[in-house]
Amino acid sequence: MKKLKYVSLALIGLWSLTSCESELDTAPTDQANSVEVFKTAENAETVINGTWAKFNNDGTTFANIGYSTVLRASDAMGSDVAVLTNKYGFASTYGFTEMVNNTLGRPLFIWTMLYSTINNMNNVIARIDGTEGSQEKKDQVKGQAKALRAFCYLNIASFYQFSYLKDKTALTAPIYTEPSSTSTGGKKKSSLEDIYALIKSDLTDADNLLKNYTRNNKDKINRNVVNGILARVYLNTGEWSKASAAAKIAKEGFTLMAPEKYKEGFNDINNVEWIWGHAQTQEQSDASYAFHYLDVSSSGSYYYSFMADPFFKNLFDTNDIRSQLFSWDGLPAREGLLRYAKFKFKPNLIADIVYMRAAEMYLIEAESEARNGNPAQAVAILNQLRSARNANVYSGPLAQNDVVNEILIERRKELFGEGFALSDIIRTQGTVERKPFVDADGKPIKVQITTPNGTIKTVDGRGHSIFDLPNKKAFTPNSNYYLFSIPQKEIENNPNL
Repeated sequence: MKKLKYVSLALIGLWSLTSCESELDTAPTDQANSVEVFKTAENAETVINGTWAKFNNDGTTFANIGYSTVLRASDAMGSDVAVLTNKYGFASTYGFTEMVNNTLGRPLFIWTMLYSTINNMNNVIARIDGTEGSQEKKDQVKGQAKALRAFCYLNIASFYQFSYLKDKTALTAPIYTEPSSTSTGGKKKSSLEDIYALIKSDLTDADNLLKNYTRNNKDKINRNVVNGILARVYLNTGEWSKASAAAKIAKEGFTLMAPEKYKEGFNDINNVEWIWGHAQTQEQSDASYAFHYLDVSSSGSYYYSFMADPFFKNLFDTNDIRSQLFSWDGLPAREGLLRYAKFKFKPNLIADIVYMRAAEMYLIEAESEARNGNPAQAVAILNQLRSARNANVYSGPLAQNDVVNEILIERRKELFGEGFALSDIIRTQGTVERKPFVDADGKPIKVQITTPNGTIKTVDGRGHSIFDLPNKKAFTPNSNYYLFSIPQKEIENNPNL
């Protein structure tokens, strides 16, 4: 039989992608007869490999490529990224006019990507037990399929409804656990409680199924990744002891990087902190387009729109290694903007994508301990991370609210640009915070820049350009503008919603 490199099954017929400007060629490759695909466990694994490739690399525009689209949208809708609204890609996301509009391309793209991935994993889960092959291989394939399905449903729970701790009975989105086709009837919305019950069940199964699995690269899901996702889940649902325990397991074998490593660009999956990510090669590098928004300092970066809020810079100690990444832009048309050079392309203009790091697990463990009534232990964990960044350790009050707030600020500082901004605001029932970069008298704050010819001059500093919601009201907790919308096409095709 011809060896299959990878297979991407057909998308669910109910959800179809639309085209728009800057189209990319997104035709699925290596389509194969399902009987052949599911004859052996080895072949069934190609479905996961193909789905993972599609999940990361396929897209409809240069601003909608794979799962990175979700991460960029989350940060664009947060407090610390000041998106340039004259640049292509995320201006309307930043302005909260896009994800609320269910007729637009990005809400449709994200919904389709998540549910088509779920459907492919449903096929694997339903058929893997009937394939030829060792039980060990079947367990590995099923475990990874369940984990990836859970990951997709976690994104649905995180972005399509308010916090579980606000209302776990809130209806959110349909649950599909069986393979679907164009003839499959659409289902009703399920509650957050039911969605999280499935997520926990899938991840618990995956943790057991992958207990003897050793992966050969960090694109693969192993027990570290499964427990990292579980830690996020338990943080969302307020199960603090479980969140802390899962975070500990997730970071086993992963150390915090040396301070100087923080300057290398967050572009290499081999970084000792990275638990899970998506590697890029010169031949397969579509996901690297995400860096055109994140990288605001490399000359080859084309869109460079994710500038930093100047007030965000003030959160860092001057001795913190992360504070050394800020600089005021001196290029024409960009004067006075604040660069944050956390993300930089490799010399060949590709970059690996990070999905999970040990630092996040330290923060989950710290927050969980603080919320669980162990503030001193939480501070000890927090200070391990701060020490690794050469930052001042926390020595303030041990009152629970003080410690939790300090950890949430540290999440913003550490996880900038990694896709947690909006999901953190939703889960904590917080609010977007944006203010003009002006002094107490309302005058622009002056900053010093260096022009390309080396001249140093003083200009007005620039930060956020959007300070309220589209209805011209102030940002508030639990705003409907924070939620991703279910696409109009899905509503039309599924009357049961």
